[in-house]
Amino acid sequence: MNRYNNNRKKFKLIGENNMDIRYANHPKDSKKYDTEELRENYLQEKIFSKDEICLTYSHVDRIIFGGVMPVDKKLTLSSAEELKAEYFLERREMGAINVGGKGTVILDGTTYELDKYEGLYIGKGTKEVVFVSENESNPAKFYINSAPAHASYPIVKIDRKNAVIVDLGDSKNMNKRTIYKFLHPNVCKTCQLSMGVTMLDEGNSWNSMPCHTHERRMEVYFYFDLPEDQRIFHLMGQQNETRHIVMANEQAVISPSWSIHAGVGTSNYTFIWGMCGENQDFDDMDNIAIKDLK
Repeated sequence: MNRYNNNRKKFKLIGENNMDIRYANHPKDSKKYDTEELRENYLQEKIFSKDEICLTYSHVDRIIFGGVMPVDKKLTLSSAEELKAEYFLERREMGAINVGGKGTVILDGTTYELDKYEGLYIGKGTKEVVFVSENESNPAKFYINSAPAHASYPIVKIDRKNAVIVDLGDSKNMNKRTIYKFLHPNVCKTCQLSMGVTMLDEGNSWNSMPCHTHERRMEVYFYFDLPEDQRIFHLMGQQNETRHIVMANEQAVISPSWSIHAGVGTSNYTFIWGMCGENQDFDDMDNIAIKDLK
Protein backbone atom coordinates (compact mmCIF):
# COMPACT_ATOMS: atom_id res chain seq x y z
CA MET A 1 0.00 0.00 0.00
CA ASN A 2 1.27 3.48 -0.85
CA ARG A 3 1.76 5.42 2.38
CA TYR A 4 0.47 8.64 0.77
CA ASN A 5 -2.92 7.36 -0.39
CA ASN A 6 -4.67 9.36 2.34
CA ASN A 7 -3.66 12.55 0.51
CA ARG A 8 -5.31 11.53 -2.76
CA LYS A 9 -8.68 10.35 -3.95
CA LYS A 10 -9.96 8.85 -7.16
CA PHE A 11 -13.45 8.67 -8.56
CA LYS A 12 -14.95 7.31 -11.74
CA LEU A 13 -16.85 9.41 -14.22
CA ILE A 14 -19.50 8.03 -16.53
CA GLY A 15 -18.28 5.92 -19.46
CA GLU A 16 -14.58 6.00 -20.35
CA ASN A 17 -13.76 8.89 -18.00
CA ASN A 18 -11.69 8.67 -14.82
CA MET A 19 -10.33 11.34 -12.52
CA ASP A 20 -7.58 11.67 -9.93
CA ILE A 21 -7.93 14.17 -7.06
CA ARG A 22 -4.99 16.22 -5.78
CA TYR A 23 -5.39 18.32 -2.64
CA ALA A 24 -3.68 21.66 -2.05
CA ASN A 25 -0.95 22.10 0.55
CA HIS A 26 1.14 24.75 2.29
CA PRO A 27 4.60 25.60 0.87
CA LYS A 28 6.17 24.62 4.19
CA ASP A 29 4.92 21.08 3.65
CA SER A 30 6.86 20.54 0.45
CA LYS A 31 10.10 21.46 2.21
CA LYS A 32 9.80 18.13 4.04
CA TYR A 33 8.75 15.96 1.08
CA ASP A 34 11.02 13.25 -0.23
CA THR A 35 11.07 12.29 -3.91
CA GLU A 36 8.07 9.98 -3.66
CA GLU A 37 5.96 12.57 -1.83
CA LEU A 38 6.80 15.29 -4.36
CA ARG A 39 5.74 13.03 -7.20
CA GLU A 40 2.57 11.95 -5.39
CA ASN A 41 1.46 15.51 -4.76
CA TYR A 42 2.49 17.36 -7.93
CA LEU A 43 3.26 14.98 -10.80
CA GLN A 44 0.74 13.26 -13.06
CA GLU A 45 2.47 10.47 -14.98
CA LYS A 46 -0.61 9.18 -16.81
CA ILE A 47 -2.05 11.69 -19.27
CA PHE A 48 -2.98 9.50 -22.24
CA SER A 49 -4.39 5.99 -22.32
CA LYS A 50 -6.01 4.23 -25.27
CA ASP A 51 -9.76 4.91 -25.50
CA GLU A 52 -9.82 6.66 -22.13
CA ILE A 53 -10.27 10.15 -20.76
CA CYS A 54 -7.72 10.58 -17.95
CA LEU A 55 -8.27 13.67 -15.81
CA THR A 56 -6.78 15.19 -12.66
CA TYR A 57 -8.73 17.56 -10.43
CA SER A 58 -6.45 19.87 -8.45
CA HIS A 59 -7.81 21.80 -5.50
CA VAL A 60 -5.32 24.54 -6.43
CA ASP A 61 -7.69 27.00 -8.16
CA ARG A 62 -9.94 24.01 -9.04
CA ILE A 63 -8.22 23.30 -12.34
CA ILE A 64 -8.91 20.02 -14.15
CA PHE A 65 -6.27 18.81 -16.59
CA GLY A 66 -5.63 15.64 -18.53
CA GLY A 67 -5.73 13.81 -21.83
CA VAL A 68 -8.21 12.25 -24.24
CA MET A 69 -6.97 9.57 -26.63
CA PRO A 70 -9.68 8.08 -28.85
CA VAL A 71 -8.42 5.15 -30.90
CA ASP A 72 -11.09 2.55 -31.68
CA LYS A 73 -14.11 4.61 -30.65
CA LYS A 74 -15.45 8.06 -29.93
CA LEU A 75 -14.98 9.37 -26.40
CA THR A 76 -17.59 11.55 -24.71
CA LEU A 77 -16.68 13.89 -21.86
CA SER A 78 -19.13 13.14 -19.08
CA SER A 79 -19.75 14.69 -15.71
CA ALA A 80 -19.07 13.10 -12.32
CA GLU A 81 -21.07 12.77 -9.14
CA GLU A 82 -18.50 14.82 -7.23
CA LEU A 83 -18.79 17.75 -9.68
CA LYS A 84 -22.49 18.02 -8.76
CA ALA A 85 -23.22 19.09 -12.33
CA GLU A 86 -25.61 17.79 -14.96
CA TYR A 87 -22.84 17.90 -17.56
CA PHE A 88 -19.11 18.58 -17.42
CA LEU A 89 -19.14 22.19 -18.68
CA GLU A 90 -22.29 23.28 -16.85
CA ARG A 91 -20.19 25.57 -14.65
CA ARG A 92 -16.81 25.28 -16.39
CA GLU A 93 -14.87 26.41 -19.45
CA MET A 94 -12.22 24.36 -21.23
CA GLY A 95 -9.24 24.54 -23.56
CA ALA A 96 -8.19 21.59 -25.72
CA ILE A 97 -4.97 21.31 -27.76
CA ASN A 98 -4.21 18.35 -30.00
CA VAL A 99 -0.67 16.97 -29.63
CA GLY A 100 -1.17 13.83 -31.73
CA GLY A 101 -2.59 12.84 -35.11
CA LYS A 102 -5.51 14.58 -36.78
CA GLY A 103 -8.80 14.40 -34.94
CA THR A 104 -12.14 16.11 -34.42
CA VAL A 105 -14.02 17.53 -31.49
CA ILE A 106 -17.81 17.56 -31.76
CA LEU A 107 -19.47 20.25 -29.65
CA ASP A 108 -23.26 20.06 -29.40
CA GLY A 109 -23.35 18.59 -32.91
CA THR A 110 -20.84 20.98 -34.54
CA THR A 111 -17.58 19.40 -35.72
CA TYR A 112 -14.16 21.04 -35.37
CA GLU A 113 -11.15 19.43 -37.04
CA LEU A 114 -7.87 19.72 -35.14
CA ASP A 115 -4.44 18.85 -36.47
CA LYS A 116 -1.37 18.72 -34.24
CA TYR A 117 -0.75 22.02 -32.41
CA GLU A 118 -4.31 23.22 -33.07
CA GLY A 119 -6.72 23.94 -30.24
CA LEU A 120 -10.17 25.01 -29.13
CA TYR A 121 -11.63 27.27 -26.51
CA ILE A 122 -14.91 25.75 -25.33
CA GLY A 123 -17.21 27.96 -23.31
CA LYS A 124 -19.39 27.27 -20.31
CA GLY A 125 -22.73 25.70 -21.20
CA THR A 126 -21.51 23.36 -23.95
CA LYS A 127 -23.38 20.16 -23.16
CA GLU A 128 -21.96 17.49 -25.46
CA VAL A 129 -18.20 17.15 -26.01
CA VAL A 130 -17.08 14.21 -28.17
CA PHE A 131 -13.52 13.38 -29.26
CA VAL A 132 -12.67 11.36 -32.39
CA SER A 133 -9.42 10.32 -34.13
CA GLU A 134 -9.19 10.31 -37.91
CA ASN A 135 -6.71 7.42 -38.06
CA GLU A 136 -6.44 4.77 -35.37
CA SER A 137 -2.81 4.07 -36.32
CA ASN A 138 -1.96 7.72 -35.55
CA PRO A 139 -4.56 8.73 -32.98
CA ALA A 140 -5.29 12.25 -31.87
CA LYS A 141 -4.18 13.19 -28.36
CA PHE A 142 -6.24 16.01 -26.93
CA TYR A 143 -4.68 17.69 -23.89
CA ILE A 144 -7.28 19.64 -21.94
CA ASN A 145 -7.45 22.22 -19.15
CA SER A 146 -10.71 23.26 -17.50
CA ALA A 147 -11.50 25.92 -14.90
CA PRO A 148 -14.65 27.16 -13.15
CA ALA A 149 -16.48 29.79 -15.21
CA HIS A 150 -19.02 32.50 -14.40
CA ALA A 151 -20.08 33.37 -17.96
CA SER A 152 -20.43 31.71 -21.35
CA TYR A 153 -18.16 32.82 -24.20
CA PRO A 154 -18.07 31.67 -27.86
CA ILE A 155 -16.20 28.60 -29.05
CA VAL A 156 -13.00 29.56 -30.87
CA LYS A 157 -10.65 27.39 -32.94
CA ILE A 158 -7.00 28.44 -32.56
CA ASP A 159 -3.80 27.41 -34.30
CA ARG A 160 -0.28 28.78 -34.23
CA LYS A 161 -1.07 31.27 -36.99
CA ASN A 162 -3.72 33.17 -35.04
CA ALA A 163 -2.11 32.79 -31.62
CA VAL A 164 -0.11 35.59 -30.02
CA ILE A 165 3.49 34.71 -30.96
CA VAL A 166 6.49 35.75 -28.87
CA ASP A 167 10.13 34.79 -29.45
CA LEU A 168 12.23 34.72 -26.29
CA GLY A 169 15.68 33.71 -25.08
CA ASP A 170 18.88 32.96 -26.98
CA SER A 171 21.12 29.99 -27.70
CA LYS A 172 23.90 31.42 -25.54
CA ASN A 173 21.71 30.88 -22.47
CA MET A 174 20.20 27.65 -23.87
CA ASN A 175 16.64 29.02 -23.73
CA LYS A 176 15.73 30.12 -27.26
CA ARG A 177 12.04 29.40 -27.63
CA THR A 178 8.80 30.51 -29.26
CA ILE A 179 5.65 31.02 -27.20
CA TYR A 180 2.24 30.62 -28.84
CA LYS A 181 -0.47 32.11 -26.63
CA PHE A 182 -3.68 30.27 -27.54
CA LEU A 183 -6.15 31.16 -24.79
CA HIS A 184 -5.21 34.79 -24.30
CA PRO A 185 -7.27 38.03 -24.09
CA ASN A 186 -5.91 39.11 -27.51
CA VAL A 187 -7.09 35.85 -29.09
CA CYS A 188 -10.36 34.89 -27.43
CA LYS A 189 -12.52 35.77 -24.45
CA THR A 190 -12.35 33.44 -21.44
CA CYS A 191 -13.46 33.73 -17.83
CA GLN A 192 -10.11 32.89 -16.23
CA LEU A 193 -8.37 30.18 -18.24
CA SER A 194 -5.12 30.91 -20.08
CA MET A 195 -3.31 28.34 -22.20
CA GLY A 196 -0.52 28.13 -24.76
CA VAL A 197 2.30 26.17 -26.37
CA THR A 198 6.03 26.82 -25.96
CA MET A 199 8.51 25.24 -28.38
CA LEU A 200 12.24 25.13 -27.68
CA ASP A 201 14.65 25.43 -30.58
CA GLU A 202 16.94 22.49 -31.23
CA GLY A 203 20.00 22.65 -28.98
CA ASN A 204 18.12 24.60 -26.28
CA SER A 205 16.92 23.10 -23.03
CA TRP A 206 15.76 25.72 -20.49
CA ASN A 207 12.11 26.75 -20.67
CA SER A 208 11.72 29.62 -18.19
CA MET A 209 15.01 30.76 -16.76
CA PRO A 210 15.30 33.20 -15.06
CA CYS A 211 12.25 31.81 -13.33
CA HIS A 212 9.30 33.50 -11.64
CA THR A 213 6.16 33.01 -9.63
CA HIS A 214 2.74 34.66 -10.00
CA GLU A 215 0.86 35.02 -6.75
CA ARG A 216 -2.59 35.44 -8.29
CA ARG A 217 -2.73 32.31 -10.43
CA MET A 218 -1.49 28.73 -10.54
CA GLU A 219 -0.10 26.81 -13.49
CA VAL A 220 0.14 23.30 -14.90
CA TYR A 221 2.96 22.29 -17.26
CA PHE A 222 2.50 19.42 -19.73
CA TYR A 223 5.74 18.26 -21.37
CA PHE A 224 5.74 16.43 -24.71
CA ASP A 225 7.69 16.02 -27.99
CA LEU A 226 10.49 14.62 -25.82
CA PRO A 227 12.32 11.44 -26.95
CA GLU A 228 11.31 8.49 -24.80
CA ASP A 229 14.87 7.94 -23.54
CA GLN A 230 15.30 11.58 -22.48
CA ARG A 231 14.14 13.39 -19.32
CA ILE A 232 13.17 16.83 -18.05
CA PHE A 233 14.21 18.16 -14.65
CA HIS A 234 11.28 20.31 -13.53
CA LEU A 235 12.20 22.83 -10.84
CA MET A 236 9.61 23.84 -8.24
CA GLY A 237 9.32 25.16 -4.70
CA GLN A 238 10.05 28.56 -3.21
CA GLN A 239 13.12 30.40 -4.43
CA ASN A 240 15.11 29.62 -1.28
CA GLU A 241 13.80 26.03 -0.99
CA THR A 242 13.88 24.63 -4.51
CA ARG A 243 13.00 21.04 -5.34
CA HIS A 244 13.00 19.08 -8.58
CA ILE A 245 10.91 16.36 -10.21
CA VAL A 246 12.32 14.19 -13.00
CA MET A 247 9.72 13.88 -15.76
CA ALA A 248 9.31 11.81 -18.92
CA ASN A 249 7.49 12.50 -22.16
CA GLU A 250 3.76 13.30 -21.95
CA GLN A 251 3.62 13.97 -18.22
CA ALA A 252 2.22 16.98 -16.38
CA VAL A 253 3.07 18.78 -13.16
CA ILE A 254 1.06 21.10 -10.88
CA SER A 255 2.62 24.43 -9.91
CA PRO A 256 0.91 26.33 -7.06
CA SER A 257 1.12 30.13 -7.10
CA TRP A 258 3.92 30.14 -4.51
CA SER A 259 6.16 27.83 -6.54
CA ILE A 260 8.67 28.55 -9.26
CA HIS A 261 8.09 26.57 -12.45
CA ALA A 262 11.05 26.07 -14.71
CA GLY A 263 12.63 23.10 -16.35
CA VAL A 264 15.66 21.87 -18.22
CA GLY A 265 15.71 18.87 -20.53
CA THR A 266 18.35 16.48 -21.73
CA SER A 267 16.94 17.30 -25.18
CA ASN A 268 14.74 20.05 -26.58
CA TYR A 269 10.98 19.56 -26.14
CA THR A 270 7.60 21.29 -26.30
CA PHE A 271 5.27 22.07 -23.43
CA ILE A 272 1.76 23.35 -22.87
CA TRP A 273 1.19 25.76 -20.03
CA GLY A 274 -2.25 26.30 -18.55
CA MET A 275 -3.15 28.86 -15.91
CA CYS A 276 -6.19 29.87 -13.91
CA GLY A 277 -6.77 32.24 -11.03
CA GLU A 278 -7.89 35.81 -10.58
CA ASN A 279 -5.72 37.41 -13.26
CA GLN A 280 -5.11 36.85 -16.99
CA ASP A 281 -2.25 39.32 -17.45
CA PHE A 282 0.50 37.17 -18.93
CA ASP A 283 3.21 39.47 -17.54
CA ASP A 284 1.89 39.24 -13.97
CA MET A 285 5.15 37.76 -12.72
CA ASP A 286 7.38 38.11 -9.71
CA ASN A 287 10.73 37.59 -11.39
CA ILE A 288 13.53 35.86 -9.50
CA ALA A 289 17.18 36.38 -10.33
CA ILE A 290 19.22 33.24 -10.94
CA LYS A 291 21.68 34.32 -8.24
CA ASP A 292 18.86 34.33 -5.65
CA LEU A 293 17.91 30.68 -6.16
CA LYS A 294 18.83 28.17 -3.49
